[in-house]
Amino acid sequence: MAVSAFYIRAACDVTLNMTYFTCIVYDCRAGILYNTSTDLRKGWIRMTTTEVIVNGEKLPSMGELNKVLAPYQRASYAHGIWQLANTLIPYALLWYLMVLSLQVSYWLTLGLSVLAAGFLVRIFIFFHDCGHNSFFPSTAVNKRVGFWLGVLTFTPSEHWWHSHAIHHATSGNLDKRGTGDVTTLTLEEFYDKAWLQRLGYRFFRNPLVMFVLGPIFMFIIMHRLPTPNYGKRQTLNVHLTNLAILALAVGMSLLIGWQAYLAIQLPVIFLAGMAGIWLFYIQHQFEDTYWDRAENWNYVASALLGASYYRLPRLLEWFSGSIGYHHIHHLSPRIPNYNLAACQKSSPVLQKWARVVTIPESIQAVRLKVWNESTRKLEAFKPMQVEFRRVDSAPDAPSE
Repeated sequence: MAVSAFYIRAACDVTLNMTYFTCIVYDCRAGILYNTSTDLRKGWIRMTTTEVIVNGEKLPSMGELNKVLAPYQRASYAHGIWQLANTLIPYALLWYLMVLSLQVSYWLTLGLSVLAAGFLVRIFIFFHDCGHNSFFPSTAVNKRVGFWLGVLTFTPSEHWWHSHAIHHATSGNLDKRGTGDVTTLTLEEFYDKAWLQRLGYRFFRNPLVMFVLGPIFMFIIMHRLPTPNYGKRQTLNVHLTNLAILALAVGMSLLIGWQAYLAIQLPVIFLAGMAGIWLFYIQHQFEDTYWDRAENWNYVASALLGASYYRLPRLLEWFSGSIGYHHIHHLSPRIPNYNLAACQKSSPVLQKWARVVTIPESIQAVRLKVWNESTRKLEAFKPMQVEFRRVDSAPDAPSE
C-alpha cells in the first residue's frame, strides 16, 4: 500500500516510548485515513473517494496538495527559539510593568493586560504546534516545551493534544461530532429536541455565554478537572499541570502578593481565553463551511471548505500565530505556524480554494447557530424555520 507523507500529529505516548503524533495516516490512493494511535484504537476512519465538486470544479486531491504542502512541513530550532524569545521575554516584561502599574492605577494595569493577553494567545499557538510535533524537529523537545507553555496558558497538554487530534480527524463529520469542536446541531436535530434542550442550546450559542463565560469555564474550571474518560497518562498530566500552576501562583504570590497576582493573572487569562475561543469559533463557524455525513465526508473538503482563512491585519496575524491560515493547518498540521503564510502565498491552488473570512464577516457569523443540511449552510434561527417545522411535523390532512 502506498501511503503519502501526510500525517495528523497530536501528542505523545511516553508510556510506550513512542508517539501518537503520527496517529492518523492518509493513504491518498485508497482514500482512507488509518488510525494507528494506541489511544484512538477504535479503528480507522474511512474517507470517501467520491469527487467533491464546487461550482462545477473538482476539489484537488490530497496527493496533488501534498506537492504544495511538503516543502513547508519542516520544523526549525532557529525559528522556534526565536519565536519563544520574541514572545516570552515581552510577556515577562509586561508582567513586570503590570506589577509596577498597580501602584499607579488599576486601569493602567488592565490596559497592559490587553497587550499581555495578545502575547498569551501567541504562546498558546506555540503550545498547539508542540502538540502537532511541528514547532521543533524533536518530539521530546516539543513535549517538554509544550508542557510548560500549557502551564502558562492553564491548559493540560496531554488531554488537549489528544482531543485536538480527534478534532482534526473528524472536523466537518456530522456523525463524529463532540470532541474538540464547537457543539453544532443541524436544523432538524434542533427542532427534534425537547424545549428545554433547545433552550440550553440557544444559551450555549449565545455570544455572552460562549465568549464571556466560556473562557472562565474552560480555562479556570474545566482544564483543572480530569474526567472519567481520561486515560491514566492524561489524568496524571492534568494533576501535574495543576501542581505546576499552583507552584507558579504561590511563587508569584510570595514575590508580589496574592492580591496583585490575581489582579494581573485573572484579566490576562480571561482576555486571552476570550480571544482564543473567538479564533477557534470563526475557524469553522461561518456560513459556507463544510459538514457532511460520514459516508460522504471528505478530508480535503473538511480542510479547504470547512476551515477558514481568517484574513487579519499583519499585527493581529502575528499575535494569533498565523492560525488564521486554518485551511492549510487542517490540510497539514505538520506545517509550523511560522511557515503557514509562506505556504499560502506560494500556492495559487490554496489561494483559489481558501474560504476567506474578514473581520466584519466574522462578526456577522456570530448569529449563525444551526447547520441546514438542505441548503448546506450554517444559518441563524428564523421564525419561518419554526413555522416550517410545525407544518412539517403536523399530521397529514385527511383526503376528501
